[in-house]
Amino acid sequence: MQKPSTCVSTLLATIGLLLSACGQNNTSNNPDNSILIGVALAQTSNIALIGQEQVAGAKIAEEYFNQQGGINGKQIKLVFQDTGGDETGAINAFKTLINKNKVVGIVGPTTSQQGFSAHPVAERAKVPAIAPSTIAKGIPEIGDFIARVSPGPDLVVPKSVKAALKLNPKIKKVAVFYAQDQEAMVYETKVFQKTVTQLELDIVTVQKFQTTDTDFQAQATAAINFKPDLAIISGLTTDGGNLVKQLRELGYKGAIVGGNGFSTSNVFPVCKNFCNGILVAQYYNPALPSEINKSFAATYRQKYQKDPPQFSAQTFTAVQVFVEALKAVDKQSDITKLPLEQLRTKLNKQILAGKYETPLGDIAFTPTGDIIQKEFSVSKIKMDANGNNGKFSLIK
Repeated sequence: MQKPSTCVSTLLATIGLLLSACGQNNTSNNPDNSILIGVALAQTSNIALIGQEQVAGAKIAEEYFNQQGGINGKQIKLVFQDTGGDETGAINAFKTLINKNKVVGIVGPTTSQQGFSAHPVAERAKVPAIAPSTIAKGIPEIGDFIARVSPGPDLVVPKSVKAALKLNPKIKKVAVFYAQDQEAMVYETKVFQKTVTQLELDIVTVQKFQTTDTDFQAQATAAINFKPDLAIISGLTTDGGNLVKQLRELGYKGAIVGGNGFSTSNVFPVCKNFCNGILVAQYYNPALPSEINKSFAATYRQKYQKDPPQFSAQTFTAVQVFVEALKAVDKQSDITKLPLEQLRTKLNKQILAGKYETPLGDIAFTPTGDIIQKEFSVSKIKMDANGNNGKFSLIK
């Protein structure tokens, strides 16, 4: 029979283990006690050209904010999970980050299509998630723990069409192309079409395609037969770039406006010389004179020898929002001592309450988690003589 003192010791130890499990803090799954932030982005698949730029932005943010002292002296650590290109991949990435990695919050996913599937996972677990590039209608409304740093296209799309008209006032007939398998592109094309109608231009044809398509000859030929002055394309990077290439190869010489999927230099190797002249309205201006944008842009140029793209800037911003919100919570109470569930709830509340000076400009959030942003730009793609490299040249 055990001695009373031994029984008491055993009982106390058991209670301690139970209390520890119930009050698990956000560093318990991390040996170096850094603050774990999840990053669920498409590093592979047909949307990897966007996801890889997002990963680059996240890594620059991790390095930058740790050099700035992290969370009041506590370092952050980004935990990456590849969502691939579909909804299942995004769901699995979110579940792994929440249940296995025990992150305080998640940056991601890459597409709206993935967001509609993966964000409910975060919402049910009460884990704050900030999407860096989801533009479809309804993303922030998925739940109280869902936010985004990429607004819908309503404020941005009209700028590119108006820029095309300014460059060529004779534009009258418009051909519209969009990827019907992506909610974001379906919504974006509706905004494009509404804008075209409001500007009293004629939509002569609307052509649909899939983001997995490689042959666009049927759609391109059908559109060219209407002799449009302007082609508007809502697609992702690879499919959109290939559509541009085939339009030009078939003889289309009119103006081209690209949607959000064209906001990446990764489109340059897809359509090469045929990218030249494409107009793109963007959610990021690399020339924005704020100090944090100067630091971000300088670091990106040093690492990659080119201007930072929109998707990198948006993902940097998403990480920044987490960092600054965590700082605010930590000033109220040590975040390393808070139970993880409580920390996630406090963090989410602070995210929505905060105001942030970011590479995207000054931003805040609506009560539903949508971004409030004022800075936008329109650029024209200019390719070099050999067609291998290009840049986004701002239209003022």
